[in-house]
Amino acid sequence: MALNVPCVAVRGSIGISLGQGPPSYEPVKSFPKDDSKTCKAMAFSPEGRYFAWINGMTAKILHCSTWKIITEIKRPKISAIQFSTRSTYFMTWEPFIATTSNPQGIANLHIWKSETGELVKSFIQKKQSDWEPQWTSDEKVCGMLVGADVILYEDVNFNKIMYRINVAKVAKFSISPSNTPYYILCYMPGKSDQPSFGRLFQYPKFESTQALANKSFFQADRVNIYWNNNGTNVLLMTSTEVDKTGASYYGKQTLHYLSTKGETALVMLSNKGPIHAVQWSPKNNEFCVVYDFMPAKATLFNLKCEPIFEFGSLHRNSIYYNPQGNILILTGFGNLRGGIELWDVGNRKLIAKTEAPDTTLLQWSPDGEHFMTATTAPRLRMGNGFKIWHYTGTLLYERPWNEQEELWEVLWQTFSPGTFPEKPISYKAVEGIAPSQPQASKQVYRPPSARGETISFKLRDDEMFKDKKKTPKSTTKAKKKTKKTTKESEALASSQSNNPSTNGQVTTSTETQNLTTNVPECDNLERSKKIKKIKSKLEQISKLKELLVAGKQLEINQLDKIKKEADLMKELEELAL
Repeated sequence: MALNVPCVAVRGSIGISLGQGPPSYEPVKSFPKDDSKTCKAMAFSPEGRYFAWINGMTAKILHCSTWKIITEIKRPKISAIQFSTRSTYFMTWEPFIATTSNPQGIANLHIWKSETGELVKSFIQKKQSDWEPQWTSDEKVCGMLVGADVILYEDVNFNKIMYRINVAKVAKFSISPSNTPYYILCYMPGKSDQPSFGRLFQYPKFESTQALANKSFFQADRVNIYWNNNGTNVLLMTSTEVDKTGASYYGKQTLHYLSTKGETALVMLSNKGPIHAVQWSPKNNEFCVVYDFMPAKATLFNLKCEPIFEFGSLHRNSIYYNPQGNILILTGFGNLRGGIELWDVGNRKLIAKTEAPDTTLLQWSPDGEHFMTATTAPRLRMGNGFKIWHYTGTLLYERPWNEQEELWEVLWQTFSPGTFPEKPISYKAVEGIAPSQPQASKQVYRPPSARGETISFKLRDDEMFKDKKKTPKSTTKAKKKTKKTTKESEALASSQSNNPSTNGQVTTSTETQNLTTNVPECDNLERSKKIKKIKSKLEQISKLKELLVAGKQLEINQLDKIKKEADLMKELEELAL
């Protein structure tokens, strides 16, 4: 039996290619590389039998056992693709177009047979968001949201609607990943001053009185639905676009729990900040939540929604379980630095830490031992490329992109569940490579004209001693002002030492003012410009700290700016030498 090695599919401005995973990383020679510059999407089927992509002219499906193309659908306007749960069917979506002669528009959602490319059925689906038809795990039932109703078909007979959920207006629904019996969760938004509902039904009992579980809530502009792999427990995260209390720029989120046994609960979080990420363990017995203002907390909950382990507070906003559920990644991407923590979930122990700055996507390999990080366009157009890591935090492979090229997406090849069994966790780092990107220099910047020379600065004596010419009256006022400022700074320091968001590493506004006002200007033009820029930043930080002391909740980027104060002050002092 051949050894299974997950391959990596890559999509970008130079087309689509396939490379082998660890340990060889060589291109898959039998894969028919597509050099098209307009490859809009790609996808592996759920159990890994097929791989498909679109290139602006056709949609191609190949068999992963041979990497030979078996189906080609010539429709140039296809923009999105997806396979059904057992890969029997291949679904495509095209932008909806209505004309004067045909105001109803033409069908733009098509369902095909994956093996042959035979068209099964076509529908009109105007919006691309949530366009995908949903299938039960055995493909017996297929559901679609049409208007405010959920339409359900059986046995791929799309000419007859078997059931319709319309007890109330449905804005979103989700079919459980379980085998029979099937469960469907519906989000039904409330009207003004009326609550919204999350209702859990067992197929095919869809009367409001037949719901297995009901959860009502206010303040929900949208919802996200998270099933566990068994399809017996589900989390419903509600979000508002705007937090009317003004506490958060990110709106307000709440997390609700429902089970097929009829149990419901509000997941009680220890702090009231935003919820950044939610994910079920593949072992189905617990889930992890990252929440609160930065630094954010990460907490593990059991099926009773009780906190069972705290991962502490750090700058993070993402959760990634490996497919086996024994290793967990907590990390922070986007406007965060990309610090990665790898945890042994069973023993609640930290395995390793590493950093992957500028990461826009992360995905575990099906083997549960390797993961991939990538920097992709259009989110970031500089420094595109991807890296493959070992779970002990070791970098194993790096593939940078040329500046003239863009990387859009990277995907691991998928496999059937159970292909890769769980292995014991080792805390010993494996051998790896050093990153190609140089580390940022911590030395003070020197312009080219000043490098290799000893620079002395002439200070302006008339600026330094002009305060001595003031009258005794003005001096007395200055002393009173200084005394008052000192008291304010002491109160500020006391408040900041008790504030966890500052970590006790914030200087007083008086110290900042002294640095920004007493550091003399330099004759060297480059240095003068740099000092002026740093002064401006320190003045902004001083104002932010005053807001913090006044009790105002600051945003993530504002708190990060405050933390840079010590580095800025040190740099300013070195520039003034």
